[in-house]
Amino acid sequence: MTNFLFVLHDPPYGTERVYNGMRWATEVARREGTEVKVFLFGDSVVSVVEGQKTPDGYYNSGKMATNFARLGGVIGCCGTCMDARGMSEDNLTKGAHRSSMKELTDWTEWADKVINV
Repeated sequence: MTNFLFVLHDPPYGTERVYNGMRWATEVARREGTEVKVFLFGDSVVSVVEGQKTPDGYYNSGKMATNFARLGGVIGCCGTCMDARGMSEDNLTKGAHRSSMKELTDWTEWADKVINV
């Protein structure tokens, strides 16, 4: 078993870093013998808000996060970053939860590979 931790920082829209990070994490999660977690810092916490409305043909980071979770992926959101954006755990997509620096530290120790996107 290989454990992967992806750490994302950017907003979900405006750059493609969250988009590509979630695509990458999802593909790794599809592989046999892997376990994958994603930690969201800063504006990336907005990427897991439930009920996002995006233009037709444009990716939806909330749906991407839900698909990742269906593969067994776990998403932690920086609680301080959520507070700064007025977010509560009630409006997060399935598979995402309010997290902390302590949990990120635990995940970092757990991971065989840490990927900072």
